[in-house]
Amino acid sequence: MITTKQTVGQGRTNGKTNGKANARTAAHAARRQFNLATRHQLTTAGVPDGTITSRARPGGPWQRLLPRVYLLQTGPPDDRQRALAAVLYAAEPAADPLSGATAALTGAAALALLGIRDTPHTPADVLIRAPRRLLATPQVRPLTTSRWPRTLTVCGIPSTRPVRAAADFAARAEDPDSIRSTLAHVVQAGWCHPHDLHAELRAARLLTRPAIGAAAAELVAGVRSIAEARARDTLTATDLPTPLWNARLYTPDGAFLASPDAYWPDEGVALEIDSAEYHYARDSWHATLRRPLRLESHGVLVASATPAMLRDAPTEVLAALSALLVLGADRRTPPAARARGHQQLLLFPGTAGTAGRSPGYRGHRARGRSAGRPAGRPTGSIDDGRAGARSSRPR
Repeated sequence: MITTKQTVGQGRTNGKTNGKANARTAAHAARRQFNLATRHQLTTAGVPDGTITSRARPGGPWQRLLPRVYLLQTGPPDDRQRALAAVLYAAEPAADPLSGATAALTGAAALALLGIRDTPHTPADVLIRAPRRLLATPQVRPLTTSRWPRTLTVCGIPSTRPVRAAADFAARAEDPDSIRSTLAHVVQAGWCHPHDLHAELRAARLLTRPAIGAAAAELVAGVRSIAEARARDTLTATDLPTPLWNARLYTPDGAFLASPDAYWPDEGVALEIDSAEYHYARDSWHATLRRPLRLESHGVLVASATPAMLRDAPTEVLAALSALLVLGADRRTPPAARARGHQQLLLFPGTAGTAGRSPGYRGHRARGRSAGRPAGRPTGSIDDGRAGARSSRPR
């Protein structure tokens, strides 16, 4: 809450001069809020209602961004100011809005602050405690909740943790591809573990929605992008053995080798899905070219494809993979790489799958279903079941 020792009537007796002094005091106090203040904060600082109304008129030095929320500058607001304005609007008037105790940014707006691609800053979803109710505006969507989460400060703005923000985003999103892509980006960036996200979606009773349930299952399986998710759809429709997704490969002496998008450890075959969107920088392009070389130098057979190839010519990609899997299964010398994959989350007690198997499980060497491997069962060793995101940012 903004507080000041100066009150109306102190100092000079000239009303106009005193009003300007009060405004300057309020502006100084509002710096901790990116030059924002609520009407309650301004009046508490000694600024008369008439002064607030006058200064917020068109052409004045202040701007009214939302009901009872003012920007104490003449320039346009940036994304951070708009996000904090939404929190100020939703917070209880007498509470400290920066504490996250009565209002917190969530959903797409909170994910945008973290740098998650294709998440709009507005309208901003803001959590408020039940049973409070607040009118929505075109810029703010208040969400009443009885499951108040732990909050943190992101770029100076009270926000929910990334795992809760992702779940709240999924609850409001309608496009299945958007849900798939955004949840994958959150996990890929290391903001939360796929098992934690699955638990959050389950607690919010969102897994019964087909698009959300499918996206959560993909992430638990190791998929980390929408391109990988579509590749998984393509592979699932065939009789090819199920790969490990984003497994971490190590050399025999324990040095990290690479993390291919899909990997068949029994056959020593990797699939790399290379998107041009990530290869504009010279260093990124060189790293993309070096990764298959490192894998092949350790005996791993690599098939490379782009998302467009998987979409427009899937039969060619599948034919190449089938040929490599046959070659890999017939080799006498296995690749000099060890896979550490993703242990499947046991969704329901008694469900068959990898969740009940102990680390070190080895699948049957096969060339598809005809060799005795049930469809949908991953191959290879399952180690390091919590090796989800590639980054280690705190959740």
